Amino acid sequence: MIPRLIFGSMMLLVAMTCDAMSAPKRVLLLHSFGRDFAPWNEHARTFREELVRQSPDAIDLFEASLATARSADAEEGPFVEYLRGLFAKRRLDLVVAIGGPAVTFVQEHRKGLFSSTPAVFTGYEQRRVKPESLTALDSVVPIANDYAATVDSILRVRPETNEVIIILGDSPIERYWVEEVRKDLRHFEGRIKLTWFNELSFEEMLKRAAALPPQAAIFFALLSVDAAGVPHEEGKAVERLNAVTSAPIFSYIDSYFGRGIVGGPLVSVSNASRQAATVSARILAGELPGSINTSPVRYSEPRYDWRELQRWKISERNLPEGSEVHFRTPGIWEQYRPQLTAGIAAMLLQAGIISWLLIERRRRQFAQADASDRRREVVRLNRVTTANVLSSSIAHELNQPLGAILSNTEAAQILLKADPPDVAQLGEILSDIVRDEQRASEIILGLRNLLHNKTEGDLRSFDLNEAVRDVVKIVMPEVTRRAVVLRTVLAPEALLVRCDPIHLQQVILNVVMNGIDAMEGEPSPHNLTIRSLRLGDTDVEVRITDTGKGIPKDKLLSIFDTFVTTKPQGTGLGLPIARTILESYGGEIAAENRMRGAVFTFRLPLTGAGTAQEIGGSDSGWRH
Repeated sequence: MIPRLIFGSMMLLVAMTCDAMSAPKRVLLLHSFGRDFAPWNEHARTFREELVRQSPDAIDLFEASLATARSADAEEGPFVEYLRGLFAKRRLDLVVAIGGPAVTFVQEHRKGLFSSTPAVFTGYEQRRVKPESLTALDSVVPIANDYAATVDSILRVRPETNEVIIILGDSPIERYWVEEVRKDLRHFEGRIKLTWFNELSFEEMLKRAAALPPQAAIFFALLSVDAAGVPHEEGKAVERLNAVTSAPIFSYIDSYFGRGIVGGPLVSVSNASRQAATVSARILAGELPGSINTSPVRYSEPRYDWRELQRWKISERNLPEGSEVHFRTPGIWEQYRPQLTAGIAAMLLQAGIISWLLIERRRRQFAQADASDRRREVVRLNRVTTANVLSSSIAHELNQPLGAILSNTEAAQILLKADPPDVAQLGEILSDIVRDEQRASEIILGLRNLLHNKTEGDLRSFDLNEAVRDVVKIVMPEVTRRAVVLRTVLAPEALLVRCDPIHLQQVILNVVMNGIDAMEGEPSPHNLTIRSLRLGDTDVEVRITDTGKGIPKDKLLSIFDTFVTTKPQGTGLGLPIARTILESYGGEIAAENRMRGAVFTFRLPLTGAGTAQEIGGSDSGWRH
């Protein structure tokens, strides 16, 4: 029986211990003025985050604001009763007082409210800490303010300063600090003029700040409640002051940094908050508050706002060694380094190319021709392939001028041996050679001009029907050889399109040759028809149909892609080139299968219309 009783007691003790360990820690965060009053609002925000992060236990955080600190005649009784009722049945594990008024309140009402509750005093200047007022349940994370150092910093970075305006509020705690700041700055009397704004409303402060002389500077110490009794939350007072002031603003609190102050040695509110959170976590873990000693949080390395330095023309040479400059707007070089580097490189490259071209002017045409040849390499390959198919026609066209050139050259050699040579006849022979050479060159040039990058000046209105007729002349020998029946059905009127005629001929030639190849080896009849017609007032259309084997279904959608071909020896370049040419002129091309064979349709924008009499267009057909 006794062992069972002991075992039950042990289990009950373990359960109670687990419950105690799993219960959240109740913490009261007591504000001096309110949650949104700077700099304590930043202090509280960082403290909350750090405490939750550092504590292994869940935190049940309560927050209350000692609004009575704003006025000396405010009654604290109702607030005391509120806290007593709030925590009558909720045992607090820790009280954290932020700022002097909150600390004073806890110390004055500890017996009635927090007699056995540990307390952490933070956001509390060290000169207000009186060791005799502390108990074993109190731990202090003090701040060491050095107001003289702030004024020294002002005079160092801005030596021309001859007047410093000190801005402080008029709440009870701020009146205390007016006297303390006066003591700290006493040794500046006689060196500079010290002007105090603590007895002014904030609106009057703004008016006075807007009319300050150029050599003045503002020391923004603290403004929670102005002389008119108006509270100022969230540090917006600094921003409003910065918007109208004619003198730079300095402070010692980093909560205002980036919101309008120039900078200097600053108290890091976040450092103080983290230290207070660390001390609080240790107390919640079981350490005795009075045994925890914390060094005062002092000014950090000077920090300055680059924007304010620029605004007030403060040279960075005046800043103390080791100062950090924040919010610097990068210069043009820093912002656009890649673009400027690329631009400079391009300019240097251009200058080099231009210099080289000026020196090598005689080689310029060769370089341009070589570059053009490289750009047209793919197109040339397509034309060479087409030329191989039409070799008999091309050879026939070239033989005549080449033969004439050979004959004239032989004649010129004979005449040169005569003594004296017949110069007049030699001149005629050379003229014939030039003419025949130009004719041969035109034939060759026509084979390589396809897809040449034309400018608007190179394009002209050309009758699409004429392009069809020219292509028919070129392919007739091949049509005859392969026993193909070629028929043209052309629109009776001129179908004028803006293009390069050679490009347009190449489009038609590529599609026609594909149709002829598609009928190779297929049963008769081998019919190929070219139709042209006008579509309203905007477009013209050409339809080329054949009775070949058609386009495989798996290639129907990709037939115009590069290197896609249905022919064993095909390059897959003809149709892509045709599409590129048409699209460059604002047109389009499509393909589809018929019951037998395929039909290719392309359209181009219409630029003008003639009459059948002007062009001589008509239906015509050939049978072979």
